[in-house]
Amino acid sequence: MNKIKLLTTYETRIAKEGKTWLWVVKSLLLIAAAALLLGLFQRRYHYFNLPRLDPQGLVEQRCVVEKVVLDSDKDGDGIYDLDDIVQGARKDLEARPLYKDAYYAGGYPPENEGVCTDVIWRALQNAGYDLKRMMDRDIQAHPDDYPRVAGTPEPNIDFRRVPNQEAFFKKYAEQLTTEIKPWDAENLKQWQGGDIVVFGPSNDHVGVVSDKRRADGVPFLIHNAGPSTREDNGLLSWPSPLKYHFRYPKAN
Repeated sequence: MNKIKLLTTYETRIAKEGKTWLWVVKSLLLIAAAALLLGLFQRRYHYFNLPRLDPQGLVEQRCVVEKVVLDSDKDGDGIYDLDDIVQGARKDLEARPLYKDAYYAGGYPPENEGVCTDVIWRALQNAGYDLKRMMDRDIQAHPDDYPRVAGTPEPNIDFRRVPNQEAFFKKYAEQLTTEIKPWDAENLKQWQGGDIVVFGPSNDHVGVVSDKRRADGVPFLIHNAGPSTREDNGLLSWPSPLKYHFRYPKAN
């Protein structure tokens, strides 16, 4: 009887010790997971737009960037052109046109289809600018200025080619810095919603700078690289270099 009682007491003690160790292991795992999450948070991976903390880790920091107002309103709707342009790009974002590289009679793809260059003319159209008409006229007058024309204009596609849009904006838009410095408000002030960027030469691409910014002040990019138009960290994550940064129209 005493032997049975001793065994029961021993087994009970072993069970209690096992539960204690299990609790210790679980606690250590929770502490390790919390430390890992805190480390990721404080490293503020730029792709996920995590905010930076002050030295005490208590107050969120954000880079406040001044908005530049340009007194230009092509369509007379009371909204400045840059704001109209970024709103037009956002309309394309909300429409979610599927990426489809195709030739269309008349030049324009349907609203539910498009490529990166279609974001540009749709954004400008919202501000009262007919990019196709302006480019067609300039190509007719100066075909050699446009690398994807080769002396033979084709109005159904010319205005939707990245090199041709690049050539047009080099002639008629203001060229700005291509340098991006996170947390540098003075540098980032040069990057405003409605600006247009070109990447290249490989993986050539265009997009519209968003009026929304990450915590470090770097603006997002509205562009279509498939499967549809999106708003993301494309300014710093696109695989080819940032080639040009334009603002249209030029400031008076």
